[in-house]
Amino acid sequence: MGDLELADYRELVQALKYCVLLHDARTYEILWANKAACDLLEWTVDELKPLKAPDMSKNAQQYSRELGLRWLRRAVDHGVSATEWCYRSKTGEEILTEAIAIRVELPSRPIVMVQFRDIAEEKATQRDLFRTEGRLRAFLRNLAEGIVVLDDDGVVVFASESAAKLLDVDVATLTGSDFARFCDAQSRAVLSETIEKTAKGTPPQDSRYRLAAPGADPRWYAGTCQYIEIESDLRGHLLLFHDISDRVRAEEEHRRDTQYLNHLARYNAMGDMAMAIAHEVSQPLAAAYNFIEGARSRLGEPGHAEHEQVAWGLENAKRQIERSSQILKSLRQYVVRLEQSEQLIDLNTIVRDCLYFIDLRAQEHSVGLVLDLTAEQLPVCCEKVLIGQVVMNLAFNAVDEMARWPVEQRRVELATRRLDAHAELVVRDYGQGLSAFPGGKVFDGVFTSKENGNGIGLALSHRIVTRHRGRIEAAENTPRGAIFSFALPSAGDDAEG
Repeated sequence: MGDLELADYRELVQALKYCVLLHDARTYEILWANKAACDLLEWTVDELKPLKAPDMSKNAQQYSRELGLRWLRRAVDHGVSATEWCYRSKTGEEILTEAIAIRVELPSRPIVMVQFRDIAEEKATQRDLFRTEGRLRAFLRNLAEGIVVLDDDGVVVFASESAAKLLDVDVATLTGSDFARFCDAQSRAVLSETIEKTAKGTPPQDSRYRLAAPGADPRWYAGTCQYIEIESDLRGHLLLFHDISDRVRAEEEHRRDTQYLNHLARYNAMGDMAMAIAHEVSQPLAAAYNFIEGARSRLGEPGHAEHEQVAWGLENAKRQIERSSQILKSLRQYVVRLEQSEQLIDLNTIVRDCLYFIDLRAQEHSVGLVLDLTAEQLPVCCEKVLIGQVVMNLAFNAVDEMARWPVEQRRVELATRRLDAHAELVVRDYGQGLSAFPGGKVFDGVFTSKENGNGIGLALSHRIVTRHRGRIEAAENTPRGAIFSFALPSAGDDAEG
């Protein structure tokens, strides 16, 4: 048999069911594609040549241009590199493929030949097999998952030992019972909807349930439900469920952590803006002060009634400017960039630094502010700005609470004291008390009685204090109101005053 001609090889490559793309080994530009690749991607060879990875790949991080180039570069460096790659056709269809890149040394130049094929159906089949295998393994192992089969009314017609163990009942009690009695109110509705959706021939339904035996503490479970029929012997809704309480708690903690980070970011941004505003406003205030002083000097000798009235107005204007300057000065002193290291400082000093802002809030709402700061030093090692934020959070909450009460009852008390080996701040109000917090979850960051509040001020304070190895507590006041306090470990006697 004679040798094949070059045209024969071209015909053979064009007849391949595998898709083939040729890339330049140096620039990674597309040089050529066979018919299978053009048909799958719906581009002609000429249309493919100028395309880059983002033009013909799924718009997702794992299919970014950088990762695509890295894959081709591995083939250039090591001879071969395989991956799963999701191409995007000319019409926008996303095609998951198994792709192999091979470096080929041609006489003219080195190239990278990419061979790929559509594996979407295989992946779908693989997922089904994995799901089936997982369920069979759960049946056989009879440990990790609870298994129950329910009829259309939700009555248990079959239960595994693992299901009884998870619900802390015996199999006899579980079998024949209404499964809804183990669900909380919300999960009952989910179960009813799931049973309706999992009729014969419908796909499985994934849901979460909060289950417990009557009188026991409920836990979270992830469940998969589908309709089964085994040789006319057992039919109904197969529910496989496993405990995910730890995962739900982790998700909740992650959500709170995200809130904390967002909250801190907002405070940092507010600090930057406040410093900028203070800087910009101080100059026109100084100029206005100078203008007023100049105008006063031009009034001449006192004695004229008109002059005295103008002088009175200028004097009061000057006082308002001095007051504004004092506000900006206090703001500059307090709003500083957060340092990463702790410092030794008197807790009383932190409270005094915050008093100006607390007093402004109290005056705004006509709330009386009663101070009882101990004369002795209360040295603590802390990040001053963060602990100052806790002081203001507790004080602001108390002031805002008392603002809702009659003026004659509006009083907030701040006190410091040494308590064993700790320095403590106590904030006392005479408002509604802790009954406003559902379930007593004061520091969970899920409740606020303020119209524009975000509900995480106390949670943020709790996070800051505990990070400083301290404790924060809430208690009912007598005869009414709430007492919030936090204590930090004492740190010696050389704190700055």
